[in-house]
Amino acid sequence: MPLSAPPPASGERYLLSASLDNARHLSSLLRAVHFQDHATCFATASGLRVTVEDAKCIQANAFIQAEIFQEFSVQEESVMFRINLSVLLDCLTIFGTSSLPGTSTALRMCYRGYGYPLMLFLEEGRVVTVCKINTQEPEELLDFDFCSTKVVNKIILQSEGLREAFAELDMTSEVLQITMSPDKPYFRLSTFGNAGSAHLDYPRDSDLMEAFHCNQTQTNRYKISLLKPSTKALALSCKVSIRTDAQGFLSLQYMIRNEDGQICFVEYYCCPDENITEAEL
Repeated sequence: MPLSAPPPASGERYLLSASLDNARHLSSLLRAVHFQDHATCFATASGLRVTVEDAKCIQANAFIQAEIFQEFSVQEESVMFRINLSVLLDCLTIFGTSSLPGTSTALRMCYRGYGYPLMLFLEEGRVVTVCKINTQEPEELLDFDFCSTKVVNKIILQSEGLREAFAELDMTSEVLQITMSPDKPYFRLSTFGNAGSAHLDYPRDSDLMEAFHCNQTQTNRYKISLLKPSTKALALSCKVSIRTDAQGFLSLQYMIRNEDGQICFVEYYCCPDENITEAEL
C-alpha cells in the first residue's frame, strides 16, 4: 500500500491528496497528452483532469476518475494549478518505466494550496523518494463547449481500425480530411500527400463500427501536425469516439483500460483547418 504523507508543518490540511498502488497507471495516461511541457491540473471530488493545449487550436484532456485511486480527497469544490508535465513524468518514472515482475511503484500525491509545490512520495522495494514540483498560476483554457446537444455526427470505432488507417494513409499530407455522412461513403479518411490522394472508407455496418449516428454530411480538414499527438492515446486505447459539431470542431475520445481493467478517458479537441463545401469535392 502507498506510504502515508506527513501532515503539513503548520498543521494546515492538504487541499488535494491521492494515493495509487501503481504509479504507472497515472504516468501512462499523462504520456498520452504530453505534447507540451506544461499542463493544467483540475481536481474535483469526481477525479483529476489534466489539460494540455497548443496554439489555441488543440486541447487534450486526460481524465482519471477518483475510483482509480486507492484514496482521493479534495477539500474544496475544485483545486486547480499549472505544472511542468515533463518534470512530473520524470518524477513518476524515477524508478524506471518498467518494474520487475510482481513489483510496482506506490504513489502518494499531495498539494497544500496556491503557491505551494506538488509533493510526490514514491516507494518501490522499500526505497522512498520525495519530489517537490513547483506549481504555477493556471492559465485560462479554451472552452470548446462540446456538449452532447451540439454534436452533429458521432461514431464509435474499435481503435484497431483507426490505428490501421493511420498506418496506411500518407502522412506526408499536411491535412487529414474527414467525411461523415448518413449516406455513402459514411465515414471516410483522406490524405493528399507526395504520393497523391488516398482515401479509406468505413461502411456503417463494418465490424469495426460500434455506433453510427450521423445526421448530416460534413467534410472537414484538420492539420495532421495537430492530430499526431493523439496517436499516443490511440495506441493505448480500445475504443475511440469521433464527434463533430456544426462548426466542424473535432472531438476524439479514447477509452483506455489499464492493467487492472479500470477505464479512463483521454480526449482531444481540434479546430478545423478548412471547411469543405460540396462544390469543392
